[in-house]
Amino acid sequence: MTNEEKQSLIDLANEARRRAYVPYSKYPVGAALRTKSGRLYTGVNVENAAYPQTMCAERIAIFKAVSEGETEFEIIAVVTNNGGSPCGGCRQVMAEFGLDTIVLMANGRGELVNESTVNDLLPGAFTPKHLTV
Repeated sequence: MTNEEKQSLIDLANEARRRAYVPYSKYPVGAALRTKSGRLYTGVNVENAAYPQTMCAERIAIFKAVSEGETEFEIIAVVTNNGGSPCGGCRQVMAEFGLDTIVLMANGRGELVNESTVNDLLPGAFTPKHLTV
């Protein structure tokens, strides 16, 4: 993937971030996921007054893709104010669909802060292979 393609995905996540529903934390997150088939899915964090019901941007993008029949992912961009990393729950959901998925973390100015893989973010991940008998 070229730097221009990565930047385009970051820009898409940053644009999505503007639609985040964050009345409590004031910490908007946007995600843009590209599947191996080339389709794009975005997500934003959606907070709830009952805090455990809040959903992260990364999981929303992934769940949208899965609901459309996509389960093989190439790359996901996550944009936060400060370039924060995906939470543990999101890392586990990403691991379900491939440890080699590239994860771009960018700040609100659209600048790439860190690039990793799901495997690097969640070493020793519990994956579907652990459930085989």
